[in-house]
Amino acid sequence: MGKTFPDIDERNAQFIRDQHVFFVATAPRAADGLLNLSPKGLDSFSILDPHTVAYLDLVGSGIETVAHLRENARIVILFCAFEGPPRLLRLHGRGDVVEPGDAEWDELAAHFPNYPGARSIIRVRLERISDSCGYGVPLYQHEGPRSQLIEWADRKGIDGIEAYKVDHNLESIDGLAGLRRTEESA
Repeated sequence: MGKTFPDIDERNAQFIRDQHVFFVATAPRAADGLLNLSPKGLDSFSILDPHTVAYLDLVGSGIETVAHLRENARIVILFCAFEGPPRLLRLHGRGDVVEPGDAEWDELAAHFPNYPGARSIIRVRLERISDSCGYGVPLYQHEGPRSQLIEWADRKGIDGIEAYKVDHNLESIDGLAGLRRTEESA
């Protein structure tokens, strides 16, 4: 039977730390807008306090999460156990986007490795924390993180990443505004 929690306690914090992947879901306000669900990995998630979490958003082909958060702030993060006992943990909340150059960037960025291609930090103030059984989730064995994203960003270099963000991260597939700093530099 699923439970709700008033905050991220040590048991939930340990469960989060033990997972190698998490999923982020957002949606625009428009009824015909496209929902977004993105897997995340690497060492990119941090618990800031019992009611606030953040993850490092690395350059990718789309900018849906950032655009949706800028429009309506709604987000849910899902952790699911692929190893060990079955369990799902959902973190519902309101998110905001912090970009390099913003006043809070350095303080938040200190919680993460210095990955090339970091385009924003998504901070979420939690409104609902709940778990459920996860009985239907298959067992998988973790072999390790993939290296391709970091290698790609290293090959692109700073100028190449900035150009990529201008080409791919100015707006969502529904036409919502994406990265603010990229808009200013375009």
